[in-house]
Amino acid sequence: MKKIFLASAFALLILVACNKDKEILNSLNDYNLSRQDKGYHFGDKIQIPQDVLEYADAITISLADQESSSLIIDPKFFTLGENDITFNIKIKNGEVLQQDATINVFAKTKARAMSYEIVNQYPHDPKNFVQGFQLDGNIVYESDGQTGQSRILKYNLGTTTPLASTSQPQDVFSEGSAIVGDKIYQLTWQNKKGFIYDKNSLKLIKEFPYDGMIGEGWGLTYDGKELILSDGTKNLYFLNPENPSKVVRYISVASDKEAYDQLNELEYHNGSIYANVWQKPIILQINPANGEVTGILDLSNITKQNTTGNDDVLNGIAFKGDNMLITGKNWSRIYEIAVK
Repeated sequence: MKKIFLASAFALLILVACNKDKEILNSLNDYNLSRQDKGYHFGDKIQIPQDVLEYADAITISLADQESSSLIIDPKFFTLGENDITFNIKIKNGEVLQQDATINVFAKTKARAMSYEIVNQYPHDPKNFVQGFQLDGNIVYESDGQTGQSRILKYNLGTTTPLASTSQPQDVFSEGSAIVGDKIYQLTWQNKKGFIYDKNSLKLIKEFPYDGMIGEGWGLTYDGKELILSDGTKNLYFLNPENPSKVVRYISVASDKEAYDQLNELEYHNGSIYANVWQKPIILQINPANGEVTGILDLSNITKQNTTGNDDVLNGIAFKGDNMLITGKNWSRIYEIAVK
């Protein structure tokens, strides 16, 4: 009877301990969920609930292959946007409890609402599934997508007749493009490689493989020193044009209220990166130093006139002086707008 009593008591202690563990993890989870919309800023401290602190002997945070005992939102550990982490809670008996969480880090500076005025319109071939879009002088350089129909072409602004055009292999879905001196760099979506062309003739010079960090090719631009690539995530990757197969650095993108992924066609102008967001009628103005969204241009009125489904979305940014040129996939127009 005594042995049965001791066994029962021990089982009860284990049950109580398990229930307490579950209670602590639920407390931490509830707190994390309550903070997701509000998020954090760099320099903030994660305020762990008091009952969790009292139960824990030590708490660390794991993110990817890193681990930190600091609860400060440090840019050396966290990035802007969503950070999928794990709390490791070492309790008094040496056991480690783990709780997954998403930590949203937002920009400190409020993004300004940008406005615009349409100053001109130009024809655009509605057959063109625009993935990359640049203006050099009065010549538009465009990368068009779709498997079996992908190509790089150029034409005079105000016309739709190509001056030159080079098609990609049948298995290629072309994506963003950028002019670098006398060359044009072009991405592919899932072929894990890019192309480099002679800018004048559009003849293929060579191919290059993607860095392993890059999942897919989406948008591409050039800041005068480095190529800047988007891959459909929240990240923008900086590449050396002399060795575009290696990522030099990357930034993650967020505003003061929202994290952004699916960053698409890109353009660099006067110290800012401008980015389309796939299937959204907006263009983001991004600080290339830290990924903070400094401005948001809402183009809903123009987009409504040109979009009928999920494919013919806003996707194309270039600059004509300080005016912006915008277009979209299968749009029949290019708009020149004065941004304010």
